[in-house]
Amino acid sequence: MGHSKQIRILLLNEMEKLEKTLFRLEQGFELQFRLGPTLQGKAVTVYTNYPFPGEAFNREKFRCLEWENPTEREDDSDKYCKLNLQQAGSFQYYFLQGNEKSGGGYIVVDPILRVGADNHVLPLDCVTLQTFLAKCLGPFDEWESRLRVAKESGYNMIHFTPLQTLGLSRSCYSLADQLEVNPDFSRPNKKYTWTDVGQLVEKLKNEWNVLCITDVVYNHTAANSRWLQEHPESAYNLVNSPHLKPAWVLDRALWHLSCDVAEGKYKEKGVPALIENDHQMNCIRKIIWEDIFPKIQLWEFFQVDVHKAVEQFRGLLTQGNRKTTKPDPKQHLKIIQDPEYRRLGCTVDMNIALATFIPHDNGPAAVNECCNWFRKRIEELNSEKHQLVNYHQEQAVNCLLGNVFYERLAGHGPKLGPVTRKHPLVTRYFTFPFEEMSLSMEESMIHVPNKACFLMAHNGWVMGDDPLRNFAEPGSNVYLRRELICWGDSVKLRYGKKPEDCPYLWAHMKKYTEITATYFHGVRLDNCHSTPLHVAEYMLDAARKLQPNLYVVAELFTGSEDLDNIFVTRLGISSLIREAMSAYNSHEEGRLVYRYGGEPVGSFVQPCLRPLVPAIAHALFMDITHDNECPIVHRSAYDALPSSAIVSMASCASGSTKGYDELVPHQISVVSEERFYTKWNPGASPSSAGEVNFQSGIIAARCAINKLHQELGAKGFIQARNSVYVDQVDEDIVAVTRHSPSIHQSVVSVSRTAFRNPKTSFYSKEVPQMCIPGKIEEVVLEARTVERNTKPYRKDENSINGMPNITVEIREHIQLSESKIVKQAGVTTKGPNEYIQEIEFENLSPGSVIIFRVSLDPHAQVAVGILRNHLTQFSPHFKSGSLAADNSDPILKIPFASIASKLTLAEVNQVLYRCESEEQEDGGGCYNIPNWSSLKYAGLQGLMSVLAEIRPKNDLGHPFCDNLRSGDWMIDYVSNRLISRSGTIAEVGKWLQAMFFYLKQIPRYLIPCYFDAILIGAYTTLLDVAWKQMSSFIQNGSTFVKHLSLGSVQMCGVGKFPSLPLLSPALTDVPYRLNEITGQKEQCCVSLAAGLPHFSSGIFRCWGRDTFIALRGLLLITGRYLEARNIILAFASTLRHGLIPNLLGEGTHARYNCRDAVWWWLQCIQDYCKMVPNGIDILRCPVSRMYPTDDSAPLSAGTLDQPLFEVIQEAMQRHMQGIQFRERNAGPQIDRNMRDEGFNITAGVDEETGFVYGGNRFNCGTWMDKMGESDRARNKGTPATPRDGSAVEIVGLSKSAVRWLLELSQKNIFPYHEVTVERHGKVVRVSYDEWNRKIQANFEKLFYVSEDPSDVNEKHPNLVHKRGIYKDSYGASSPWCDYQLRPNFTIAMVVLLFVTFDTVYCGTYDNALDNDNYNLAKGFNYHQGPEWLWPVGYFLRAKLYFSRLMGPEATAKTIFLVKNVLSRHYVHLERSPWKGLPELTNENGQYCPFSCETQAWSIAVILETLYDL
Repeated sequence: MGHSKQIRILLLNEMEKLEKTLFRLEQGFELQFRLGPTLQGKAVTVYTNYPFPGEAFNREKFRCLEWENPTEREDDSDKYCKLNLQQAGSFQYYFLQGNEKSGGGYIVVDPILRVGADNHVLPLDCVTLQTFLAKCLGPFDEWESRLRVAKESGYNMIHFTPLQTLGLSRSCYSLADQLEVNPDFSRPNKKYTWTDVGQLVEKLKNEWNVLCITDVVYNHTAANSRWLQEHPESAYNLVNSPHLKPAWVLDRALWHLSCDVAEGKYKEKGVPALIENDHQMNCIRKIIWEDIFPKIQLWEFFQVDVHKAVEQFRGLLTQGNRKTTKPDPKQHLKIIQDPEYRRLGCTVDMNIALATFIPHDNGPAAVNECCNWFRKRIEELNSEKHQLVNYHQEQAVNCLLGNVFYERLAGHGPKLGPVTRKHPLVTRYFTFPFEEMSLSMEESMIHVPNKACFLMAHNGWVMGDDPLRNFAEPGSNVYLRRELICWGDSVKLRYGKKPEDCPYLWAHMKKYTEITATYFHGVRLDNCHSTPLHVAEYMLDAARKLQPNLYVVAELFTGSEDLDNIFVTRLGISSLIREAMSAYNSHEEGRLVYRYGGEPVGSFVQPCLRPLVPAIAHALFMDITHDNECPIVHRSAYDALPSSAIVSMASCASGSTKGYDELVPHQISVVSEERFYTKWNPGASPSSAGEVNFQSGIIAARCAINKLHQELGAKGFIQARNSVYVDQVDEDIVAVTRHSPSIHQSVVSVSRTAFRNPKTSFYSKEVPQMCIPGKIEEVVLEARTVERNTKPYRKDENSINGMPNITVEIREHIQLSESKIVKQAGVTTKGPNEYIQEIEFENLSPGSVIIFRVSLDPHAQVAVGILRNHLTQFSPHFKSGSLAADNSDPILKIPFASIASKLTLAEVNQVLYRCESEEQEDGGGCYNIPNWSSLKYAGLQGLMSVLAEIRPKNDLGHPFCDNLRSGDWMIDYVSNRLISRSGTIAEVGKWLQAMFFYLKQIPRYLIPCYFDAILIGAYTTLLDVAWKQMSSFIQNGSTFVKHLSLGSVQMCGVGKFPSLPLLSPALTDVPYRLNEITGQKEQCCVSLAAGLPHFSSGIFRCWGRDTFIALRGLLLITGRYLEARNIILAFASTLRHGLIPNLLGEGTHARYNCRDAVWWWLQCIQDYCKMVPNGIDILRCPVSRMYPTDDSAPLSAGTLDQPLFEVIQEAMQRHMQGIQFRERNAGPQIDRNMRDEGFNITAGVDEETGFVYGGNRFNCGTWMDKMGESDRARNKGTPATPRDGSAVEIVGLSKSAVRWLLELSQKNIFPYHEVTVERHGKVVRVSYDEWNRKIQANFEKLFYVSEDPSDVNEKHPNLVHKRGIYKDSYGASSPWCDYQLRPNFTIAMVVLLFVTFDTVYCGTYDNALDNDNYNLAKGFNYHQGPEWLWPVGYFLRAKLYFSRLMGPEATAKTIFLVKNVLSRHYVHLERSPWKGLPELTNENGQYCPFSCETQAWSIAVILETLYDL
């Protein structure tokens, strides 16, 4: 039944921009784009740059996706366009509505990594990476012996810092030549090239099963890069970035200050070369403000030369031909920045100046006065610029002093010592490749292009800056404000917006990228958050052309998941580096494990076809990264083992840095470290500085942990649970569980961290007992960090050596009894089937790890296997871990589908649905979940509605799941409820009971997910069973159609007591059952509930009007013809006074107080005859008359039978004769709100017009039947919507019936051609032809409110408040009632509106409200404001009908509208726990608590609309 292909659905919604949302997918997945409710019915086109199969990816090339509609139906619920994902990377999609872009986003498809000579897949979650600083690997011919340490330690990926030629600083990330291998790796007699590197990488992949990745550095290059001298345009220099000139002047001034401080020139001003205290810092601040800033006058770069501007202005004023322009109040005089940034080079717009300062005459005095005003304004503007620069200078001083403090005074800083030229006061922001000279002479160079082009900005990073903004571009003042934490060895590269902006740089960096992609399997994007996105996109596109499954990792410091996602989605980053070092305690470290991978233990099985949900970026979780400070310094050497074990238990990629495992007790600096890594030598002694083996540091434990990490990833241990054991004594034990949901094996690691050094801090020897559910199969690993007797650590001069005196004691794959860490293990039970092992520790010292492999108790393991075996009939997902059993209950040997296929639809109603009151009638009720609520249905739908909410979110903490874990009450309720019934329903119950027998034997934490799996299998099978018994329209219909059709199953059922009067015994095919109490055979016809939960049981279940409004949609369109026939005939048997009852009350308690039910009944008979094969036969079916005369007592079935056509004729005849009677038992016993006159019922046919009329102003004879109930508001006994006279829909329905009977009589199918009545003592015959013509002649004339004010047919022109509409009634006792705009005319035929508009419109219905408001009290506005659903159907159907008469264009527009309106109903249907459509909503579709949650006619009319579509 289930798909095995993974399909994800992305719902498109109007104006939904998802560029910051990460959608991760795998190769082999299918992605379907579907229309959300806001877009259904609209012309939407989806575009993507995901290429056609076999085509190369081009980021700029978008293609349009084809829509597919599997059911080829007109509604859009199943329409989709799809991508079959076979290529890794980042791909963009967007969609248009017409020609307008309406939304879009990105998808990221993971690469598939392969290792070994056989190219087997390495899942991303199995990656164990180790970082090496390339320069510390030594000569290339020694690399293998140094890299072997990684292989032996169990790593399967090596990350190299760049292998290129380094710059002068020797930093791993300052590259002098991006295209050449670092010459340091060559020998005097042997030069190594990229080919040699490629061969080594390939050997590691094939022979060691190790992949290699390396960094790419796009942001900067070493300041001494030779190519930069030839192409200075590649940097931000003072020619292409003149806005940096003021910052450059400041930078040089600070350099000169630094040199002077170094030479002791400021000693007497309180600043010696060695800065040691706050007083000296304050002196620096004073010197800068008093000596430096006044000297360099940076504000002049932003100011206007006042004298020059005034003289220019004066010249313009005194020109003879000057035109005076009118001042524009929006244009103010402001400074225009000089693009070349020359001192006092800024200008102002003279046209604005001339329009602002106008002399009152041309005399010299007036001109002078004007110039003075102009001068004053320029001086004000200059002053504003001076203040702005002052503000920047304040920040510059603060940043500068912060830097000095960190570098020279801070305890955690590098303590650089005295100020020298090598260690200046502050790092220089710009290069200066010339001989030094005075500051003023240096400044003269900034305007000489062939020199200024070599004055280049260094790169760095800005704390808290927006990573999407380039801090070196115009508009940023980072360099001027000294906010850059600068890397003085590297120059920031200036790419511009596109390759044409700097051709050499783009080509050079593309070549660099291609070299990297040719020889490596992946890249780490260095300084990713500062790399321009468009540059990184371009380079990665080039890399993926050569290496399609490129593994891309990056470390982002944006501080925001939204911003992270922009980088991940745009660049297709495979894994984001996350650091355990960011955890401030062990609790946080444990939380990170859970955050970065895995779903909760006991998670629900998700369907293969499901919505695409936003993801968090895949993590490469590292215990330490190479630019982190050393954890031994921050924590302790004892923490290396437990923290690495915690990190390795995360369900994601994991990693570390070379030196961590060897316990190197200092940071290995990417800049200054020049020693080499150790080599692998199995025989080396612990004190050997240049060699390592399994006795060194934690290498032996690391190897075991890495192997376990890879096993867990490969074998699908995808569920994780983190529990940090805390009590008063101990807060440093972290337990992490990884669980396999198919074999239900767990691996539990218990780590005792040592953030504090155990030698100097107190750790309790008492470790709390721990409970592990299940049976411990083995101890996979136990390891303790211990000291050994060797020489203490001494930093070696040649090798990067670790602490020789600390190692690990390690034992692998031992039995629990052999453990030295576990004192004893007891077995206890928690509930009947949950075995718990209680572990007491004795040697779990800080720095220890113990890892258990845990299975379910053998008994439970068998039960799970058998369950999975039986679940394979529903989904292949359960094959793994399944176990065939011969001794199962025999019923389980029968496929569930063949048991369920014997159910009738009436039985499916009992299995799936039945609300509280229906169930109570049978002596039961819906299941109540303590501390939450009762289920909506007693049947499976009640449970499925809750599970549908819980499952996608894996909300295992929900009270529903708690209830399942706490006991078997719900499980037993589900099966026992069905077993207590008879026949096939009981068989279904027995099948569930047999499945639940095994369910109860598994651990409680697994029960919710398996309970859900059993129910999903049964539920989806039952839906198929239901649809197979319906019409081809339903079977071949869209999802929307199918789900609506279930309303037929929901509403149509048989209770313990029959709701319908008994049918004639002479009628064939009537369903019977044995009465459990009497043992007698009794009829059990399906009846149709008006709505749930309010109209579902007892005498309030069946209503004539509701039944026949809903019957066509729920029974005829769904193909349930027999049930439809029986309901039509049952109601026919109750005809009295020529009317069909409003409230059926089983016939014996019927109320005949509605005028419209009989006409809806006649409409249904007409529909039955037209839609059902041989449907016309119903006219001859026997009807057992309950009331052959108006006053006869109810007769039992079979006493007096008549063919249906006679009953129809009686109804027509009685109307023509005229109906007048008083309701039986009139008074408060049948209606406590009705006034006495309201119990008088009248109906008839107008002789002139042929219109059916009736009612009085005190009763309600149509569906708008709200009677006032409030004494307080004085509306009691007054109908809210009086519709006496001829109601428009009744006239329409009667016209339909008369016309149809005329047609049948002309064909001699109906034996009557006329009705015979007595008038004034004479017999009068009225033919159906005459009656039909009368209505035809008068309808338009009397119901349509003409656009012409002088229309002679308009009796009350003074009451017209809207023209071009149809009246709601004609001939009402209060004429104003006729002129209300209501939706009823659409039923008769036409179009307009579907909210129940009225002149007293109040949109919120509250039946409990009793106040003084006449129009609202006690829900008086029931039909005057709340939005009723069922008229929507008639509105849409009428609109469709008339649009087809108006031509193709009108039809297309209408179909769009209809689809769009219906899509909202689809959303409600899907989301509602009742799985239905409500009776009504409050204004604008808001929920109305007084409405039925699911109403028969609401569902029926929408189904009819889809049928008409």
